[in-house]
Amino acid sequence: MPDRAPQPVDRQLPTDEARDLISLVRDIAQREIAPKAAEEEDAGRFPREVFTLLSESGLLGLPYDAEYGGGDQPYEVYLQVLEELAAARLTVGLGVSVHTLASYALAAHGTKEQQVEHLPAMLGGGLLGAYCLSEPHSGSDAAALRTKAVRDGDGWVITGTKAWITHGGIADFYTVMARTGEEGPRGITAFLVPGDAPGVSGAAPEKKMGMKGSPTAQVHFDGVRVGDERRIGEEGQGFAIALAALDSGRLGIAACAIGLAQAALDEALRYATERRQFGRAIVDFQGLRFMLADMATQIEAGRALYLAAARRRDAGLPFARQAAMAKLHCTDTAMKVTTDAVQILGGYGYTADFPVERYMREAKVLQIVEGTNQIQRMVIARHLAGPEAR
Repeated sequence: MPDRAPQPVDRQLPTDEARDLISLVRDIAQREIAPKAAEEEDAGRFPREVFTLLSESGLLGLPYDAEYGGGDQPYEVYLQVLEELAAARLTVGLGVSVHTLASYALAAHGTKEQQVEHLPAMLGGGLLGAYCLSEPHSGSDAAALRTKAVRDGDGWVITGTKAWITHGGIADFYTVMARTGEEGPRGITAFLVPGDAPGVSGAAPEKKMGMKGSPTAQVHFDGVRVGDERRIGEEGQGFAIALAALDSGRLGIAACAIGLAQAALDEALRYATERRQFGRAIVDFQGLRFMLADMATQIEAGRALYLAAARRRDAGLPFARQAAMAKLHCTDTAMKVTTDAVQILGGYGYTADFPVERYMREAKVLQIVEGTNQIQRMVIARHLAGPEAR
Protein backbone atom coordinates (compact mmCIF):
# COMPACT_ATOMS: atom_id res chain seq x y z
CA MET A 1 0.00 0.00 0.00
CA PRO A 2 2.58 2.60 -1.10
CA ASP A 3 -0.04 5.39 -1.27
CA ARG A 4 -0.20 5.28 2.54
CA ALA A 5 3.55 5.64 3.07
CA PRO A 6 4.73 8.88 4.73
CA GLN A 7 5.58 11.62 2.26
CA PRO A 8 7.91 14.64 2.68
CA VAL A 9 6.19 17.68 4.09
CA ASP A 10 4.64 19.79 1.32
CA ARG A 11 6.15 23.17 2.16
CA GLN A 12 5.07 26.58 0.94
CA LEU A 13 8.41 28.29 0.37
CA PRO A 14 8.89 31.86 -0.84
CA THR A 15 11.70 31.36 -3.40
CA ASP A 16 13.39 28.81 -5.60
CA GLU A 17 16.51 29.33 -3.49
CA ALA A 18 14.55 28.27 -0.41
CA ARG A 19 13.29 25.15 -2.17
CA ASP A 20 16.84 24.23 -3.15
CA LEU A 21 17.91 24.82 0.43
CA ILE A 22 15.27 22.44 1.79
CA SER A 23 16.36 19.82 -0.75
CA LEU A 24 19.96 20.17 0.44
CA VAL A 25 18.90 19.82 4.07
CA ARG A 26 16.82 16.73 3.35
CA ASP A 27 19.73 15.14 1.54
CA ILE A 28 22.10 15.79 4.45
CA ALA A 29 19.49 14.59 6.93
CA GLN A 30 18.89 11.33 5.07
CA ARG A 31 22.55 10.58 4.36
CA GLU A 32 24.44 11.91 7.38
CA ILE A 33 22.06 12.36 10.31
CA ALA A 34 19.10 9.96 10.47
CA PRO A 35 20.98 6.68 9.88
CA LYS A 36 23.17 7.18 12.97
CA ALA A 37 20.65 8.91 15.22
CA ALA A 38 19.38 5.98 17.30
CA GLU A 39 22.81 4.41 17.87
CA GLU A 40 24.51 7.69 18.75
CA GLU A 41 21.72 8.87 21.04
CA ASP A 42 21.85 5.55 22.88
CA ALA A 43 25.63 5.95 23.25
CA GLY A 44 25.33 9.60 24.29
CA ARG A 45 27.54 10.71 21.41
CA PHE A 46 27.47 14.32 20.21
CA PRO A 47 27.87 14.49 16.39
CA ARG A 48 30.35 17.34 16.13
CA GLU A 49 31.26 16.29 12.59
CA VAL A 50 27.65 16.91 11.53
CA PHE A 51 27.85 20.49 12.80
CA THR A 52 31.10 20.94 10.90
CA LEU A 53 29.31 19.75 7.76
CA LEU A 54 26.37 22.06 8.43
CA SER A 55 28.77 24.98 8.84
CA GLU A 56 30.58 24.13 5.61
CA SER A 57 27.18 23.90 3.89
CA GLY A 58 26.17 27.36 5.08
CA LEU A 59 23.46 26.09 7.45
CA LEU A 60 24.69 27.46 10.80
CA GLY A 61 24.02 31.12 10.07
CA LEU A 62 20.92 31.08 7.89
CA PRO A 63 19.00 34.05 9.37
CA TYR A 64 22.03 36.35 9.56
CA ASP A 65 23.66 38.73 7.09
CA ALA A 66 25.60 37.27 4.18
CA GLU A 67 28.14 40.05 4.71
CA TYR A 68 29.37 38.13 7.78
CA GLY A 69 28.95 34.60 6.47
CA GLY A 70 25.25 34.18 7.10
CA GLY A 71 22.60 32.95 4.70
CA ASP A 72 20.36 36.04 4.46
CA GLN A 73 17.33 33.78 4.84
CA PRO A 74 14.05 34.91 6.43
CA TYR A 75 12.96 33.19 9.60
CA GLU A 76 10.12 31.62 7.62
CA VAL A 77 12.74 29.56 5.75
CA TYR A 78 15.27 29.09 8.55
CA LEU A 79 12.65 27.54 10.84
CA GLN A 80 11.59 25.03 8.21
CA VAL A 81 15.23 24.00 7.89
CA LEU A 82 15.28 23.46 11.65
CA GLU A 83 12.14 21.35 11.41
CA GLU A 84 13.75 19.10 8.81
CA LEU A 85 16.90 18.68 10.92
CA ALA A 86 14.93 17.96 14.10
CA ALA A 87 12.85 15.34 12.31
CA ALA A 88 16.08 13.52 11.48
CA ARG A 89 17.58 13.99 14.97
CA LEU A 90 16.49 16.42 17.63
CA THR A 91 20.04 16.80 18.98
CA VAL A 92 21.01 18.35 15.64
CA GLY A 93 17.95 20.54 15.15
CA LEU A 94 18.04 21.86 18.69
CA GLY A 95 21.81 22.33 18.46
CA VAL A 96 21.46 24.55 15.41
CA SER A 97 18.70 26.51 17.16
CA VAL A 98 20.91 27.05 20.23
CA HIS A 99 23.87 28.10 18.09
CA THR A 100 21.63 30.64 16.36
CA LEU A 101 20.43 31.85 19.77
CA ALA A 102 24.02 32.22 20.97
CA SER A 103 24.93 34.25 17.88
CA TYR A 104 21.97 36.63 18.20
CA ALA A 105 23.43 39.10 20.71
CA LEU A 106 26.47 39.92 18.59
CA ALA A 107 24.56 39.87 15.30
CA ALA A 108 21.82 42.20 16.58
CA HIS A 109 23.62 44.38 19.14
CA GLY A 110 27.34 44.16 18.44
CA THR A 111 29.36 47.01 17.01
CA LYS A 112 30.47 46.91 13.40
CA GLU A 113 34.02 46.14 14.57
CA GLN A 114 32.83 43.26 16.75
CA GLN A 115 30.73 41.79 13.96
CA VAL A 116 33.56 41.97 11.44
CA GLU A 117 35.96 40.32 13.87
CA HIS A 118 33.80 37.51 15.24
CA LEU A 119 30.70 36.77 13.15
CA PRO A 120 32.32 35.10 10.12
CA ALA A 121 33.87 32.40 12.32
CA MET A 122 30.67 32.03 14.34
CA LEU A 123 28.37 31.74 11.33
CA GLY A 124 30.47 29.83 8.84
CA GLY A 125 33.84 29.04 10.33
CA GLY A 126 33.01 25.78 12.08
CA LEU A 127 32.54 27.26 15.55
CA LEU A 128 29.74 26.12 17.88
CA GLY A 129 28.07 28.43 20.38
CA ALA A 130 26.20 28.23 23.69
CA TYR A 131 23.82 30.64 25.41
CA CYS A 132 24.40 31.23 29.12
CA LEU A 133 21.50 32.77 31.04
CA SER A 134 20.16 30.18 33.52
CA GLU A 135 21.95 29.41 36.80
CA PRO A 136 21.51 26.71 39.46
CA HIS A 137 19.19 28.91 41.52
CA SER A 138 17.68 31.10 38.75
CA GLY A 139 15.86 29.39 35.93
CA SER A 140 12.46 30.91 35.22
CA ASP A 141 13.46 33.88 37.42
CA ALA A 142 16.40 34.64 35.14
CA ALA A 143 16.77 38.24 36.32
CA ALA A 144 17.93 36.90 39.70
CA LEU A 145 21.21 35.64 38.21
CA ARG A 146 24.35 35.97 40.37
CA THR A 147 27.22 35.51 37.94
CA LYS A 148 29.23 38.74 38.22
CA ALA A 149 31.40 40.72 35.85
CA VAL A 150 33.62 43.21 37.66
CA ARG A 151 35.59 45.93 35.91
CA ASP A 152 39.34 45.45 36.03
CA GLY A 153 41.34 48.06 34.16
CA ASP A 154 40.26 48.05 30.53
CA GLY A 155 38.43 44.72 30.86
CA TRP A 156 36.21 42.56 33.03
CA VAL A 157 36.57 39.58 35.36
CA ILE A 158 33.65 37.14 35.20
CA THR A 159 32.92 34.77 38.08
CA GLY A 160 29.96 32.46 38.54
CA THR A 161 28.23 29.28 37.36
CA LYS A 162 25.70 28.84 34.59
CA ALA A 163 23.39 25.81 34.50
CA TRP A 164 21.46 23.77 31.93
CA ILE A 165 23.74 24.96 29.14
CA THR A 166 23.31 23.15 25.83
CA HIS A 167 26.81 22.53 24.43
CA GLY A 168 28.20 23.30 27.89
CA GLY A 169 31.85 22.25 28.05
CA ILE A 170 32.23 21.77 24.28
CA ALA A 171 31.22 25.18 22.87
CA ASP A 172 33.76 27.39 21.13
CA PHE A 173 32.10 30.54 22.43
CA TYR A 174 29.61 31.44 25.15
CA THR A 175 27.19 34.36 25.13
CA VAL A 176 27.12 35.10 28.86
CA MET A 177 24.73 37.26 30.85
CA ALA A 178 26.46 38.59 33.98
CA ARG A 179 25.65 41.10 36.68
CA THR A 180 27.57 44.35 36.36
CA GLY A 181 25.32 46.58 38.43
CA GLU A 182 22.22 46.70 40.62
CA GLU A 183 19.99 43.75 41.46
CA GLY A 184 17.28 42.88 38.96
CA PRO A 185 17.13 43.05 35.17
CA ARG A 186 18.76 46.48 34.76
CA GLY A 187 22.07 45.38 36.25
CA ILE A 188 22.87 42.68 33.66
CA THR A 189 25.31 42.93 30.75
CA ALA A 190 26.08 40.56 27.86
CA PHE A 191 29.58 39.28 27.05
CA LEU A 192 31.10 37.11 24.34
CA VAL A 193 33.47 34.67 26.08
CA PRO A 194 35.82 32.30 24.19
CA GLY A 195 35.33 28.66 25.11
CA ASP A 196 39.06 28.22 25.68
CA ALA A 197 39.51 31.30 27.88
CA PRO A 198 41.47 30.55 31.09
CA GLY A 199 39.02 29.91 33.91
CA VAL A 200 36.21 28.52 31.73
CA SER A 201 35.33 24.89 32.45
CA GLY A 202 32.40 22.59 31.94
CA ALA A 203 31.06 20.19 34.56
CA ALA A 204 30.12 16.61 33.74
CA PRO A 205 27.06 16.56 31.47
CA GLU A 206 23.69 16.02 33.13
CA LYS A 207 22.24 12.49 32.93
CA LYS A 208 18.96 13.05 31.12
CA MET A 209 15.96 10.95 30.15
CA GLY A 210 16.29 12.03 26.53
CA MET A 211 18.56 13.90 24.13
CA LYS A 212 21.50 12.00 25.54
CA GLY A 213 23.65 12.95 22.57
CA SER A 214 23.27 16.66 23.31
CA PRO A 215 25.52 17.69 26.21
CA THR A 216 23.76 19.77 28.86
CA ALA A 217 26.10 20.92 31.62
CA GLN A 218 26.98 23.57 34.12
CA VAL A 219 29.68 25.97 32.96
CA HIS A 220 31.99 27.56 35.53
CA PHE A 221 33.59 30.98 35.06
CA ASP A 222 36.40 31.23 37.59
CA GLY A 223 37.89 34.70 37.33
CA VAL A 224 37.63 34.75 33.52
CA ARG A 225 39.22 37.89 32.06
CA VAL A 226 37.78 39.43 28.90
CA GLY A 227 38.46 42.78 27.31
CA ASP A 228 35.79 45.46 27.12
CA GLU A 229 35.69 44.82 23.39
CA ARG A 230 33.88 41.60 24.24
CA ARG A 231 31.04 43.39 26.00
CA ILE A 232 27.96 43.28 23.76
CA GLY A 233 25.68 46.29 23.87
CA GLU A 234 25.64 48.83 26.66
CA GLU A 235 26.14 48.06 30.33
CA GLY A 236 22.80 47.08 31.81
CA GLN A 237 21.33 46.14 28.42
CA GLY A 238 22.06 42.43 28.75
CA PHE A 239 18.71 41.27 30.08
CA ALA A 240 16.80 43.03 27.30
CA ILE A 241 19.16 41.41 24.78
CA ALA A 242 18.62 38.02 26.43
CA LEU A 243 14.83 38.30 26.25
CA ALA A 244 14.90 39.44 22.63
CA ALA A 245 17.06 36.45 21.79
CA LEU A 246 14.61 34.14 23.55
CA ASP A 247 11.66 35.46 21.54
CA SER A 248 13.42 34.24 18.39
CA GLY A 249 14.79 31.14 20.12
CA ARG A 250 11.29 30.05 21.13
CA LEU A 251 10.35 29.95 17.47
CA GLY A 252 13.33 27.63 16.95
CA ILE A 253 12.07 25.32 19.70
CA ALA A 254 8.58 25.37 18.17
CA ALA A 255 9.96 24.34 14.78
CA CYS A 256 12.05 21.56 16.35
CA ALA A 257 8.98 20.31 18.20
CA ILE A 258 6.97 20.07 15.00
CA GLY A 259 9.85 18.25 13.30
CA LEU A 260 9.93 15.70 16.11
CA ALA A 261 6.15 15.31 16.03
CA GLN A 262 6.25 14.83 12.25
CA ALA A 263 8.86 12.10 12.62
CA ALA A 264 6.65 10.35 15.19
CA LEU A 265 3.59 10.59 12.93
CA ASP A 266 5.56 9.24 9.97
CA GLU A 267 6.76 6.26 12.01
CA ALA A 268 3.26 5.57 13.36
CA LEU A 269 1.78 5.69 9.86
CA ARG A 270 4.51 3.46 8.48
CA TYR A 271 3.95 0.87 11.22
CA ALA A 272 0.16 1.02 10.97
CA THR A 273 0.32 0.43 7.24
CA GLU A 274 2.56 -2.65 7.60
CA ARG A 275 1.17 -4.19 10.80
CA ARG A 276 -1.72 -6.63 10.26
CA GLN A 277 -4.20 -7.85 12.84
CA PHE A 278 -7.53 -9.65 12.35
CA GLY A 279 -6.71 -10.12 8.67
CA ARG A 280 -6.08 -6.49 7.70
CA ALA A 281 -3.68 -3.60 8.20
CA ILE A 282 -4.36 -1.86 11.49
CA VAL A 283 -4.43 1.48 9.66
CA ASP A 284 -7.89 0.38 8.40
CA PHE A 285 -9.39 0.41 11.91
CA GLN A 286 -11.39 3.58 12.49
CA GLY A 287 -10.15 4.21 16.03
CA LEU A 288 -6.57 4.25 14.85
CA ARG A 289 -7.38 6.34 11.77
CA PHE A 290 -8.93 8.96 14.02
CA MET A 291 -5.76 9.06 16.13
CA LEU A 292 -3.63 9.59 13.03
CA ALA A 293 -6.01 12.31 11.79
CA ASP A 294 -5.79 14.16 15.11
CA MET A 295 -1.99 13.88 15.15
CA ALA A 296 -1.71 15.26 11.63
CA THR A 297 -4.12 18.11 12.38
CA GLN A 298 -2.21 19.15 15.52
CA ILE A 299 1.05 19.15 13.56
CA GLU A 300 -0.36 21.25 10.72
CA ALA A 301 -1.82 23.73 13.22
CA GLY A 302 1.53 24.02 15.00
CA ARG A 303 3.40 24.52 11.74
CA ALA A 304 0.98 27.25 10.70
CA LEU A 305 1.33 28.95 14.09
CA TYR A 306 5.14 29.10 14.11
CA LEU A 307 5.25 30.21 10.47
CA ALA A 308 2.74 33.00 11.14
CA ALA A 309 4.95 34.23 13.99
CA ALA A 310 8.04 33.96 11.78
CA ARG A 311 6.41 36.05 9.05
CA ARG A 312 5.63 38.75 11.60
CA ARG A 313 9.27 38.73 12.66
CA ASP A 314 10.41 38.93 9.03
CA ALA A 315 8.08 41.89 8.47
CA GLY A 316 9.52 43.76 11.46
CA LEU A 317 6.29 43.44 13.47
CA PRO A 318 6.06 42.59 17.19
CA PHE A 319 6.01 38.82 17.58
CA ALA A 320 6.75 38.00 21.23
CA ARG A 321 3.17 36.94 21.99
CA GLN A 322 2.96 34.83 18.85
CA ALA A 323 6.35 33.24 19.63
CA ALA A 324 5.16 32.26 23.11
CA MET A 325 1.97 30.81 21.63
CA ALA A 326 3.94 28.85 19.04
CA LYS A 327 6.36 27.47 21.62
CA LEU A 328 3.48 26.49 23.91
CA HIS A 329 1.31 24.84 21.29
CA CYS A 330 4.04 23.12 19.29
CA THR A 331 5.82 21.57 22.26
CA ASP A 332 2.55 20.39 23.81
CA THR A 333 1.73 18.92 20.40
CA ALA A 334 5.07 17.11 20.27
CA MET A 335 4.40 15.54 23.66
CA LYS A 336 0.88 14.43 22.68
CA VAL A 337 1.80 13.16 19.23
CA THR A 338 4.84 11.18 20.38
CA THR A 339 2.82 9.61 23.19
CA ASP A 340 0.11 8.62 20.71
CA ALA A 341 2.74 7.19 18.38
CA VAL A 342 3.93 4.90 21.18
CA GLN A 343 0.31 3.82 21.72
CA ILE A 344 -0.18 3.04 18.03
CA LEU A 345 2.87 0.79 18.01
CA GLY A 346 1.66 -0.97 21.15
CA GLY A 347 4.25 -3.08 22.90
CA TYR A 348 6.76 -2.40 20.14
CA GLY A 349 6.41 1.31 20.78
CA TYR A 350 7.75 0.78 24.29
CA THR A 351 10.94 -0.86 23.04
CA ALA A 352 14.15 0.68 21.74
CA ASP A 353 13.73 -1.34 18.53
CA PHE A 354 11.55 1.50 17.25
CA PRO A 355 12.33 5.23 17.55
CA VAL A 356 9.01 6.42 18.98
CA GLU A 357 9.97 5.73 22.61
CA ARG A 358 13.00 7.99 22.08
CA TYR A 359 10.83 10.63 20.46
CA MET A 360 8.53 10.62 23.48
CA ARG A 361 11.43 11.02 25.91
CA GLU A 362 12.90 13.82 23.80
CA ALA A 363 9.58 15.67 23.46
CA LYS A 364 9.32 16.25 27.21
CA VAL A 365 12.31 18.57 27.40
CA LEU A 366 10.85 20.85 24.73
CA GLN A 367 8.08 21.82 27.16
CA ILE A 368 10.80 23.00 29.57
CA VAL A 369 13.67 24.63 27.67
CA GLU A 370 13.82 28.36 26.80
CA GLY A 371 10.97 29.12 29.17
CA THR A 372 8.67 26.42 30.53
CA ASN A 373 5.21 26.24 29.06
CA GLN A 374 3.88 27.74 32.28
CA ILE A 375 6.11 30.76 31.61
CA GLN A 376 4.75 30.92 28.05
CA ARG A 377 1.22 31.13 29.43
CA MET A 378 2.32 33.99 31.70
CA VAL A 379 3.86 35.82 28.72
CA ILE A 380 0.71 35.37 26.63
CA ALA A 381 -1.56 36.49 29.48
CA ARG A 382 0.52 39.63 30.04
CA HIS A 383 0.06 40.57 26.41
CA LEU A 384 -3.67 40.02 26.74
CA ALA A 385 -4.42 41.47 30.18
CA GLY A 386 -1.36 43.44 31.20
CA PRO A 387 1.05 42.75 34.09
CA GLU A 388 -0.22 40.92 37.16
CA ALA A 389 -1.45 43.06 40.05
CA ARG A 390 1.08 43.31 42.88
